[in-house]
Order: sequence, then structure tokens, then C-alpha cells
Amino acid sequence: MKARKHFHKLLFAVVAIFLAGSLAAAADKEQTLGIVSEKPSEGPFVETEQGFMVPYQVTIPGTDVTFEMIPCPGGKFTMGSPEDENGRNEDEGPQVEIEMQPFWFGKTEVTWKEYKAYMAMHDVFKGFTSFQMREITEDKEVDAITAPSNLYDPSFTFKAGKGPDQPAVTMTQYAAKQYTKWLSGLTGTFYRLPSEAEWEYACRAGTTTAYSFGDDPKQLGEYAWFKGNSDGKRQDVAQKKPNPWGLYDMHGSAAEWVLDGLSEDGYADWEGKQLTAATAVNWPTEVYPRVVRGGSWEMSAKACRSAARFGSEDEEWKEEDPNFPLSPWWYTSSPATGVGMRVFRPLQVPASAEEKEKYWKADNEDVIADVDIRINAEGRGARGFVDKDLPAAIDELKVRQKNRK
Repeated sequence: MKARKHFHKLLFAVVAIFLAGSLAAAADKEQTLGIVSEKPSEGPFVETEQGFMVPYQVTIPGTDVTFEMIPCPGGKFTMGSPEDENGRNEDEGPQVEIEMQPFWFGKTEVTWKEYKAYMAMHDVFKGFTSFQMREITEDKEVDAITAPSNLYDPSFTFKAGKGPDQPAVTMTQYAAKQYTKWLSGLTGTFYRLPSEAEWEYACRAGTTTAYSFGDDPKQLGEYAWFKGNSDGKRQDVAQKKPNPWGLYDMHGSAAEWVLDGLSEDGYADWEGKQLTAATAVNWPTEVYPRVVRGGSWEMSAKACRSAARFGSEDEEWKEEDPNFPLSPWWYTSSPATGVGMRVFRPLQVPASAEEKEKYWKADNEDVIADVDIRINAEGRGARGFVDKDLPAAIDELKVRQKNRK
């Protein structure tokens, strides 16, 4: 009897060690996405204490849609335009030096085939509610997102094109942030919008000229879709030359959301300070203006410079929106019809759920109220939580809906 008990204890110990090892291996695999231990013989890489950061591709769970991330090295750079640069805007200075940590950046802007997978969550969340599936309990609130309302009039959004490989546009900054939370919950990897400093650093890719390829705007057509060559239409991503770090369409194509609010004084509050990526963020408190970077296919060469920036204007950008309150997820008017997004992944992940949520949540009471009214009072837009079990739950929902018919 004692021998049998000893054997069982030994067996349980072995199983426990095996399971612990398996879980640790799985955790290590997740933590090292995009990191290899050996120096790559080719292709871009960034050496860090954790290993070598390399490009990687992800399939969005539950779909056949993929996106690629490119490693960008840490370092110092000067943000903004010099005073004597031809064409500098008033809010592009004074120049400030910022120290950056390594990160991964989307190889391209988020495309319609990527963003439509998120848009589909509206009907999915509505279906979950109908079948009383995946109710948002208190412990699931941290994983909850809103899905954008179905488009009232798609002609606003798709009038310049709607191809699956074209950049997704006309989403609000709030919707862009919720997209990154949805993507993070599905994949188990932390994604967010870049800050303005992170965006410009990635765009410049080690250069100090007006564009990542030099100062001559006559060369812009080789690297960007802009007013001078787009014929007023959106084009597929990655058709032009990339910047030195392998990032496509940083100039032109779609303008891109960043985290920051737009200050009339430019970077005056930062002048003379020791700045890092963490401290060089102008966290917004008002609904607008918020910073958009990179210019678009509708804009001039000047608006596509590495330092160029402009601010959102909700009232003008939603001028053709017939809803009340105006949509917290969609814009309807130019130049917002040319504004999209690109995803960012830091090497150092925030330590807590609260820190992560800062990059994803609605940060203004008016936006929060508009979201609540649209979902709870009008039934437009939807809410649900996102985790790795979501794709399986969607499959189950489809079976239930089929059986109901």
C-alpha cells in the first residue's frame, strides 16, 4: 500500500512538472513572437537583451486575413522641422530630441480586409445577446470593446475605392483604438496606436531630411500616393517604395491616427526637457483636435513630409452624418475620408491591464456618452468582450442561428 501511494505521488509530481514545463514553453512562445535567439543571416533585425527582433506575420484568429510587423531599432532622433525648412508649418517646432525604445510597426496601414473583420463584430455581438451567449460579467469588463455601428451610408466611406487591400479609412480615433484592443484580445499580443513621436521616428527611419528619401518632393511619386498621382482614388497598400526600415506608405496613401492631441504651440512645452517615448505623448482630453500624420492620397506633397501634422475637426469631419448623436466610430466628410491607421507593438509591454487600457479606452466624457446612447438607446453599435475563445464562440453562434432557421 505504501509503495502504491509513493508511486502515485511520484506520478502526480511528474505530471505536474510536465504540465508546468508545457505551460512555461507556451508562455515563452507567446512572449517571444517576433524574437529569435540567433542572429538572422538576412533580412532586417534589431538586437536586444531578449534576442533579435525580426519581422513576423500574423493571421487574425478566425479569419484567413494576415498582417505583417517590422522591427524598428531604438535610438535618439530630433522631432519636428527646423525653422528654416521650406514649407514648415507653425506647429512643427521647436525641434526636440527624444529617446526611443525598440518596437514593431505595421508594414502597411490597416487594410479594409483587416478592419472589416473588426466591423463584423457588430452583428456577432448582437447575435451573442440574442442567444444569451458570452454575457459581459464583471470579470469580463476588462476585455470588453465596442464594435462600430453598421455604416449608415457606405458611399461616404467607399467613394474613393473599397478594395480589400486598400487602407481602411474614415474611422474615428476612438474606433481605431478599439480596433487595437480587439486585435490584442484575439491574438494575445499587445497592440496599440503609436504616439506622434513614435510615428515620426518610424517614418524618418534614421533620416533627417524632409522625407525619408531626401528633400526633393519631385521624388515623392516613387514612394507615395498623393494628390499629384492618385487621380483622387485610394490605391492598394505597398505599391510604392518602402522607407529605409521597410515600412510602406508612410508618406501619402492614408493619413494615420496617433495617440496625441494637437497643441497650438507645437512642441513648446517639451523644449529643453529630457524626453523619452513614454514622456513625449500629449495625452488628449478634448474630443478634438487630435493629431493625424503622414498625409493622404488627397493631399499635397508638403502635407506628406515626415514632420507634417494636422488636427481632426469633429464638427467638420462629421458634417454629412445624419445621426444624433453623431457617430463615435465613423466620419463622413473629407479630409477624414482619407484618414486611417497603423498598428504599433512595443518591445516593453505595459505591466498591468489598467496601463494597457489607457491606450484603448475612450478618454473623453462626450465620447463615452455618445457611445452609450448609440448602443443602449438607439441599438446602433454593439458591445462584447474579446479573448482567444471568441472565434470558437462565433462558430457556435453560426450553428445556433442556422438551427433557429
